[in-house]
Amino acid sequence: MSKVMNTALEAISDIQNGATLIVGGFGLCGIPEKTIEALRQQGTKDLTVYSNNCGIDDWGLGLLLANKQIKKMIASYVGENKIFEHQYLSGELEVELTPQGTLAERMRAGGAGIPGFYTATGVGTPIAEGKETKVFNGKTYLLEEGIVGDFALVKAWKADTLGNLIYRKTSRNFNPLAAMAGKITIAEVEEIVEPGELNPDEIHTPGIYVQRLIVGTDYQKRIERRTVTKA
Repeated sequence: MSKVMNTALEAISDIQNGATLIVGGFGLCGIPEKTIEALRQQGTKDLTVYSNNCGIDDWGLGLLLANKQIKKMIASYVGENKIFEHQYLSGELEVELTPQGTLAERMRAGGAGIPGFYTATGVGTPIAEGKETKVFNGKTYLLEEGIVGDFALVKAWKADTLGNLIYRKTSRNFNPLAAMAGKITIAEVEEIVEPGELNPDEIHTPGIYVQRLIVGTDYQKRIERRTVTKA
């Protein structure tokens, strides 16, 4: 059965106030920009968002932040967004910082049906506050919980109508992990083909993880921070 939706707004129409979202991307690379924009237009509020970062002031998840649609952000890096800084310091935004590898593994674990795992990352730091610890072979580890979101928003390069996804180069990043961890996963892609046209050995996310597809055009693919060397 085809999973292709007509528009991004149609695909995200049942994301309600207070939903938990898992969003793929790293910086501005591989972000689901069409579904993020659709959420901004829809105005869904009080969102809890798990993602590597929160975009920049005027792009990516920063658009939802500027529109005051995000209640809580769980991320590993937050340094490129002045709106984020202002909302956090003013108490408008709840923030939970999570080590990048831990965040990735929490998504993978949630998608694999694993409720929790132990990791040495964060032991002896504020990350460990309030978390259960256990000693294995004389070393202390933290218990971290797997993540399962109400929805996952991901960006891929190509898909077939059954939802099998192929990502392109570094834009793969967190997207396969996010796709696994959503109860409903919405994927936006640049091209959709018929079943059988994708090489099975090249599929990164099997269609069983994907419930809805949209095809987007005119992706901006911005550079998060442009740096140049002196001549």
